[in-house]
Amino acid sequence: MWLITEYEAVTLFSLKISSATSSGGKSLLVPTPYAIKMALLDVACRLLGVREAEQRWPEMRNLQIAFSPAPRVVVTNLFQKVLRPRRQAALPGDQDSGPFQRTIGYREYVQLVGPLGLAVGWTGEDQKSWLAQLFPEINYFGKRGSFVQLYDLPKWVRELPAGFVDTTQEQDQFILHGTLQVLDDCSPGLTFDRANIYNQHKVRPDAIRITRHIVLPYRLTRSSKSFSLYERIDLNLAPG
Repeated sequence: MWLITEYEAVTLFSLKISSATSSGGKSLLVPTPYAIKMALLDVACRLLGVREAEQRWPEMRNLQIAFSPAPRVVVTNLFQKVLRPRRQAALPGDQDSGPFQRTIGYREYVQLVGPLGLAVGWTGEDQKSWLAQLFPEINYFGKRGSFVQLYDLPKWVRELPAGFVDTTQEQDQFILHGTLQVLDDCSPGLTFDRANIYNQHKVRPDAIRITRHIVLPYRLTRSSKSFSLYERIDLNLAPG
């Protein structure tokens, strides 16, 4: 069974791969399964309550996640001035005194042109009504501030429609000229306590996330030093 909906981005989207550093890293073109499940868990805690969210977490963690990517994606790349905590005390006479030092970081911001289709699936014929309640309450994916709004109400289907790419299993078939993305997902052993960001226990990253190499149906059609334009291959859109 699959629950399918669509979202429209209302701001620029940004989400680096989990292995990227704070000073650099390219943005992904779609949210990761991990980001989707964390968004669902966040809404479940606020809407259903923490106790019920904890009970529902194993079901959310094991969901299949598939995307129907937006028709076009424009990636803007730039260098940005940032402040980061100072590791060593400033020398006398330094212009940058205080607890922070100035530096630059590489950033990418993604404009999703058109709706992004999202499908979550599971084994069985039961319709998880509690899950359908969560989707209208999601307002951002990935980095905070990457706001989205619901474009279409969730609907139930038995088979995943054409045009969706399942990102929670290794691909045995993919488009040869597509775009490779490294997407992370929840580890099967990720408990609610470990997913809880307010928990002070330190956990190894490999105990929380697993990564998969997924080829999305995007083709780079135009680029310059400041932007890159990707278009869905199966839509045969004309550049413009």
